[in-house]
Amino acid sequence: MDQAPPRTPRKKGRGAIGNPEGRFEPRAVVPFDDGWGTIETECESACAPIPTTVTPDHTRSVISSNDSPDIPFEISINPYKGCEHGCVYCFARQTHAYLGLSPGLDFETKIFSKPDAPGLLRRELARRGYRCRVLALGANTDPYQPVERRLGITRGILEVLAEHNHPVSVVTKSDLVLRDLDLLAPLAQERLASVHVSITTLDLDLARRMEPRAPIPPRRLGAIRALAAAGVPVGVLASPMIPGLNDAELDRILEAAAEAGATSAGTILVRLPHEVKDLFVEWIGEHYPTKAERVLRLVREARGGKLYDSQWGERMRGQGEYAELLRKRFEHACRRFGLRTGDGRGADLDVTRFRVPGRPEQGSLFG
Repeated sequence: MDQAPPRTPRKKGRGAIGNPEGRFEPRAVVPFDDGWGTIETECESACAPIPTTVTPDHTRSVISSNDSPDIPFEISINPYKGCEHGCVYCFARQTHAYLGLSPGLDFETKIFSKPDAPGLLRRELARRGYRCRVLALGANTDPYQPVERRLGITRGILEVLAEHNHPVSVVTKSDLVLRDLDLLAPLAQERLASVHVSITTLDLDLARRMEPRAPIPPRRLGAIRALAAAGVPVGVLASPMIPGLNDAELDRILEAAAEAGATSAGTILVRLPHEVKDLFVEWIGEHYPTKAERVLRLVREARGGKLYDSQWGERMRGQGEYAELLRKRFEHACRRFGLRTGDGRGADLDVTRFRVPGRPEQGSLFG
């Protein structure tokens, strides 16, 4: 009989439990007990805390374009690859496979920063033919994850956008966004900025397990309150909704956000593409073993019998009875609490006031 692989020890303060190879790697490593005591040594090593490393990524461009009908923006910037918040459900985890790294623990411990982003952004805005559209800041990974406090790349990007009256819609689950109120509030007065704060749960224990290094829910509600008080249009993203785990909180999240000053709301059904499926299955079995079977069954019911369906028009909201019930609950709660729906991030922002960065003047031929 084949021997079952040893149980992977949980990492304190990290979301993913394992660190499986990405889907493009030619081989996978599976630990087993060879009878020589090596497995004990490997497990001791595996229990040690993993430090976060930040590596500069000197990319040549920073604006990404999107033509998906499911996503409410056309262009975006992500100052970082990987995210230390460690949210186990994060659909962006799969992108670390393109770097030859694991979407598991590597995604939340091996971060790549883009220190050249503000300069590159100014250059791209000055290109002939550039068309101003609302720029989504943090569409993939959080622009206000912990390392931003030290590096300030997101702030540098906002400074460039403010200098040229370029509209921006920020998505984050961190109250670090309040550091940049001196930029966001004046932009908002000119209809050039909005912020959407992600709140997945109000349960502190669930938040600690599911989003281990993200600010706790009360701090996110505090961010909504402070943004609204400063005149910044702020919405709440009650996302993702995970059947049988946090979906019962949907109404309470929307009510709390509305009371804090949110004026719009969006939600999506949990997305588990590629390696994220296995990471989530491992996580739910470890943290909520008595709920795991029901949670996964409900996810499959809302995904046509699979854990994920990438079909446009379905991937954000799911299908079937459960998905329809969740949609109706969301719409009813938004009407009840006076929240606009549609998740049209930045739809009300002004794209007509953009100022093209001045091109450098040609120096004197004899200077």
